[in-house]
Amino acid sequence: MDKSEKQAANITVRPLGSGEEAPYGLLLEADPSRELVEGYLGQGTCLLALVGEKVVGACVVIRAGVLTAEIANLAVGVPWRRQGIGARLVRAAAAGARTMRCREIVVCTGNSDFGPMRLYERCGFRTGGVDRDYFRRHYPGPIFENGSECRHRIIMRMVLLPGTGR
Repeated sequence: MDKSEKQAANITVRPLGSGEEAPYGLLLEADPSRELVEGYLGQGTCLLALVGEKVVGACVVIRAGVLTAEIANLAVGVPWRRQGIGARLVRAAAAGARTMRCREIVVCTGNSDFGPMRLYERCGFRTGGVDRDYFRRHYPGPIFENGSECRHRIIMRMVLLPGTGR
């Protein structure tokens, strides 16, 4: 077992407790609009990844349709990235969506950072579309990641229930 596997083995994932403060510091790293974050937090379930009592990652899952769930936000703290925590949160989100009897789970990510796209592909998501200039339309100013403007929203899907034909 390598170092990242040992650290990932010490990770627990659980829902945000009633009355517990959401980890806005993390969630705003993934989505800089507090208004949007608060909106979808009220619609879904926030999953926390913890090392001991320390929150190192978070994921918000919402119902996006009758048979569809969506990962509305996924964030892992900088020192904890690339250690399997994001994948653990994605698997927990997919398990929760299956429990809700959803046939698919979607996630949308920006075009300027390939790390999240690779994570979602490794977890079983496939690109399903592009919403051009989404970030220019929905955010007050430009968003830059890795020196590139984040303009387009990449829509990715994963089939959850076999035999759905998608």
